[in-house]
Amino acid sequence: MGNDTKFIFVTGGVLSSLGKGLASASIGALLESRGLSVTIQKLDPYINVDPGTMNPFQHGEVFVTDDGAETDLDLGHYERFTSVKMGMDNNFTTGKIYYSVISKERRGDYLGGTVQVIPHITEEIKKSIRLVANGVDVVIVEIGGTIGDIESLPFLEAIRQFKTDAGKENVIYIHLTLVPYIATAGEVKTKPTQHSVKELRSIGIQPDILLCRADRDLSKDIKGKIALFCNVGVDAVITAKDVESIYEVPLNFHNEGLDDKIIELLNIWTRSPRLEAWEDLVRRIKSPEHSVKIAVVGKYTNLIESYKSLNEALYHGGFSNNCRVSLFFVDSENIDSDNCGKILADADGILVPGGFGSRGIEGKICAARYARENKVPYFGICLGMQIAVIEYARNVAGMTGTHSSEFDEKTPFPVIYLMLSWYDEKTKTIQKRDISSEKGGTMRLGAYPCVLKKGTLAYNAYDTGEISERHRHRYEFNNEFRDRLEASGLLVSGTSPSGDLVEIIEIKDHPWFLGCQFHPEFKSRPMKTHPLFRSFIGASLKRACGKGHSFGPA
Repeated sequence: MGNDTKFIFVTGGVLSSLGKGLASASIGALLESRGLSVTIQKLDPYINVDPGTMNPFQHGEVFVTDDGAETDLDLGHYERFTSVKMGMDNNFTTGKIYYSVISKERRGDYLGGTVQVIPHITEEIKKSIRLVANGVDVVIVEIGGTIGDIESLPFLEAIRQFKTDAGKENVIYIHLTLVPYIATAGEVKTKPTQHSVKELRSIGIQPDILLCRADRDLSKDIKGKIALFCNVGVDAVITAKDVESIYEVPLNFHNEGLDDKIIELLNIWTRSPRLEAWEDLVRRIKSPEHSVKIAVVGKYTNLIESYKSLNEALYHGGFSNNCRVSLFFVDSENIDSDNCGKILADADGILVPGGFGSRGIEGKICAARYARENKVPYFGICLGMQIAVIEYARNVAGMTGTHSSEFDEKTPFPVIYLMLSWYDEKTKTIQKRDISSEKGGTMRLGAYPCVLKKGTLAYNAYDTGEISERHRHRYEFNNEFRDRLEASGLLVSGTSPSGDLVEIIEIKDHPWFLGCQFHPEFKSRPMKTHPLFRSFIGASLKRACGKGHSFGPA
């Protein structure tokens, strides 16, 4: 940890889902615009070691980093808003902290001492914060949960102590809270914010800045009242107003003076912020010339947060094609060969995302068939690629009964299967696994290299022959059936450098049909759209123009 590193701790009060992750990411964007180097860390109070095995309906998306860490979806916000690449040290949970402490106790590292929350757990938390502090000007740390939750207390105690350890001139606390508008009274209410700050102060943390989530601008009088009762300056009360697009948040915070206040409190000299790129992005978002409709056929459609990075990457594709992307979500359990055409008739493009388990599989296969037969742009990601292979094998290659061995162990044509061994390009070793291995141990996680075939959709999109993409899956394309499928017209356009692992498939004589085994959505950013999403939305826009309904905002 450098002596000059500054720390910003972001907490939340009143209720969850106020947007601490977006606030932290936006702060990072503003500080980067001033020429500072930043990193962002998420500390989650839940006892799971990581979110990898958690149900998406409960926790939302699992975001995967280059080094293979399965992390909280907020790390996706951090990467999309800043230039930082996240890693396993950017996300710690109660489970991960306790696991480390208990392992040390079992090894005898504490020399027989009594292991307690204070100091052992809190010291482990502070150690995790210091892990990401080397070589950066500012570390932003988001504390998950809500002030008052019992499980977050060790983290709050640790960051309270951290100010003493690092020096009060190097640490500030930012608290995100709610200022609701009560329609029957016709006024906003500050009491929830007052109580939230009171709770935070009761454990020894005085916030330096308040971000007040509201559906309208807060008047000077309201800000003055909050400042008086919460013991902060009026200029430290920042309106976090609801916006149409999350990419407006950094500009709104800047207009409220947030970055000026942060550098004042931390006593940092910086250049003036350069926000032209953000201003241009917001202009393009608000005034698109065209629109497209994309059907997302999946099984987690009741919680959109399950596909957070995917949704954002699709929007990014729109930004780079000067069009608004309208998403409609189709529960794959509710689609079959009888209603597929009616449900998907208005789609300019169809995307089948990743997922685990057999529920809704046949509906996804119907969607892939509809896209193939009706020349609708199709993008299959992870399981979505496997679905496309299964559908093609069944209905084009004449392999009746084809399936994945994940869903049908007795299928005569397991075109997707659990590969028992393969050459790992990252570790330069032979990896082995079987069905009895632990869930995490059987997954290909993190960034892996891929070689592209010239003249393909993939090659043209990336405009290069070698790429690196992030993976999160257990099952692979079965090379036993590769020759037969290729002879029927399936095109393998991307493989691992060794050729053992099929990474991308396409279909010939189709406007745009591509499936990839990896998750490209994890690497897309609003001002640097991922090549595949840019290409997919471009193809969908071309179809929309042909149908005559793409002009004008959606």
